[in-house]
Amino acid sequence: MRGSIDGLGSSTPIGTMLPAVFADDDLAQRFVGGLDDVLAPILSVLDCLDSYFTPSLAPLDFTQWLAGWVGAETDGTEPEARLRAAVAAAAYLHRVRGTRRGLSEAVRLVFGVTPEITESGAASWDARPLGPVPGEHRPRLHVTLRLPHPTPADEHRLDSLVAAARPAHMPYTVQVTAAERIPER
Repeated sequence: MRGSIDGLGSSTPIGTMLPAVFADDDLAQRFVGGLDDVLAPILSVLDCLDSYFTPSLAPLDFTQWLAGWVGAETDGTEPEARLRAAVAAAAYLHRVRGTRRGLSEAVRLVFGVTPEITESGAASWDARPLGPVPGEHRPRLHVTLRLPHPTPADEHRLDSLVAAARPAHMPYTVQVTAAERIPER
């Protein structure tokens, strides 16, 4: 939450801009000094406005608000680094939404793991007309995610994420499994 900051001085104090008759008036200087205290955080934000819209530099609470503003796929439980990455990638993810790459990137940003995606579609080229149609007759999409310590909440989160980022016409299934551990030698 933005607010007043103790000891933050104004970058342009109002007292120095008053007419000369008020320059030595203690009451006028204290009155505009109070206004300086109120306006200093606003002027500071305006001076640093570009930093507020750079997810890696913005304050955490503003980045959380910005996530909703740009439509980043967040639920409020992700670590700060993943939140900032999701906000930074939101515009790109909106451009590739509904594609395999977009779905894979959205899942990777939320879970930190690249999913396995299988689908029924295909593409081919044939010199002769009326060649065989590639792919399967019925559309399908299956997303498998292998996590070190999966929980039921992970499957619910993956389901809602795939529902939002998949192609609109595609029925889907999701599966969250434990990642295989390689024994150390």
